[in-house]
Amino acid sequence: MTDVLVLYYTTRGATEALAREVCHGVDSVAGMASRVRTVPPLSSVATATEGDVPKSGPPYATPQDLVECAGLIMGSPTRFGNMDAALKYFIDGTVNEWFAGAAVGKPAGVFTSTSSLHGGQESTLLTMAIPLLHHGMILVGLPYTEDALSTTTTGGTPYGASHVSFNRKNDELSDDEKTLARALGKRVAEIAKKLV
Repeated sequence: MTDVLVLYYTTRGATEALAREVCHGVDSVAGMASRVRTVPPLSSVATATEGDVPKSGPPYATPQDLVECAGLIMGSPTRFGNMDAALKYFIDGTVNEWFAGAAVGKPAGVFTSTSSLHGGQESTLLTMAIPLLHHGMILVGLPYTEDALSTTTTGGTPYGASHVSFNRKNDELSDDEKTLARALGKRVAEIAKKLV
């Protein structure tokens, strides 16, 4: 099996719900498997507040995950039109992998969740793409051949999968959101498989 890293940060479960659907898409491609990782929350305290292993959920990511995987799909809640600081902190720590060219030529996709329809989904996805482009990754979006992209009244953009939690439970994804998250996972995995 060849792994695609599904790396996310979540606070209320919505981004994690999208990550699970992205994994279904990756895992639907023969010979490909999702490698699910998260990052620890940040603290304003200058000392470590989290252990090396989370109490529940997937393991914390290490830069080695980026080296070992054939592709990356990264997700974050929207924070003022940008990715969450915890995920950005992890990405900022991959300078050695950047120097080594560890991610050059690998496909990458992005996903996000917001609490409102106009809460910065597209700007978050675009700003998440910037460090991936600096790493030399091949950005993969969602084409309008995905029917749900044209019919959704909830989340979903050509830049990546998204979820809007307004008037719903945080982790309650619409059918369109599930479809588009799975499509993103499948697209990145299919491209990674061709490039391996």
